[in-house]
Amino acid sequence: MKVELRVDLGGAAPAPGTEGEVREDLAAAFRLAAHYRWDSLLATHMSARVPGEEAFLINPYGLMFEEVTASSLVKVDLDGRILSDTPYPVNGAGFTIHSSIHEGRPDVNCVIHLHTDASMAVSALAEGLMPLNQTTMLLQADLAYHDYEGVAIDPGERGRLQQDLGERGMMILRNHGSLTVGETVGAAFKRMFNLERACRTQYMTLAMGRPLNQPSEEALEKTRGMGELLRSKGSNSGPAWAALRRKLDRIDPGYRD
Repeated sequence: MKVELRVDLGGAAPAPGTEGEVREDLAAAFRLAAHYRWDSLLATHMSARVPGEEAFLINPYGLMFEEVTASSLVKVDLDGRILSDTPYPVNGAGFTIHSSIHEGRPDVNCVIHLHTDASMAVSALAEGLMPLNQTTMLLQADLAYHDYEGVAIDPGERGRLQQDLGERGMMILRNHGSLTVGETVGAAFKRMFNLERACRTQYMTLAMGRPLNQPSEEALEKTRGMGELLRSKGSNSGPAWAALRRKLDRIDPGYRD
């Protein structure tokens, strides 16, 4: 029996057209991150560009990820002015990181930054993320690195963050954590799912303390090439994000409030 192998290289789904839709998507991302245990008390942050405005939405500093709702997200402009009625401030380091990406990448509508155990562990290695498995090999072409400069409260770091990320969709912040971007919330979340899985798998692999199997250079180049092709076609995250939203509606529908 002949089996046809098909790889979906379709382009990314269009960004949601209203602020309300973006709010629901971003609130869903926070609840899903809590579900996957990617949260870090009140630290780390996600943001999404407000359609048609020079502003973005970010989590209020003071709420856990599982408490974030569509209406509680804070709207802030690129100069740091809060534009929504809220009792909560915005994390200063969060503003520096997210404003730099939204300012420098007009194609990016969502930025996700995390401090998971696995991403922090990998960020501390000189080698960074190593091509130890297929998932990691496929994302290497879309991965950038940014050197640690201390807590990200210096506005001068914004330009260096922009420069280091370039046109890529994922970044390891050395000695710090991970970051992904996307043309939609779903695209950024899917990239983070893959990056987090790659970091966690590397952490587990190295912890076994056994000799590592090294793929042939031919296999590495072939897989890197597929990663380049996937990157050039954009993130077709629509089906995965729709499935995640259905999952969340079953287990934690309060994010829509």
